[in-house]
Amino acid sequence: MPRKTLTLTNRRGLHARAATRLVACCQPFESKVHVYKGTQQADAGNIMALLILAAPCGTELTVHAEGEDAEQALDAVEALFTARFDEDH
Repeated sequence: MPRKTLTLTNRRGLHARAATRLVACCQPFESKVHVYKGTQQADAGNIMALLILAAPCGTELTVHAEGEDAEQALDAVEALFTARFDEDH
């Protein structure tokens, strides 16, 4: 199962708007995507689960994807993190 470790660099971390963007980013893919903060796990398709991670700016998250397009899903998630969820312009 492919995985990437990414750091939240947007000012507010994984708050409601960023979580919504992450869910939308993962929707086009067939793969299941999960986000881990330490031992906590969240389905990247579930906004509430992502918010429960309580991940502020600077938090390191591990993203796992499982499925035929797992690598593409991870690349899209990494691009979203790199773009700071399009918030800090």
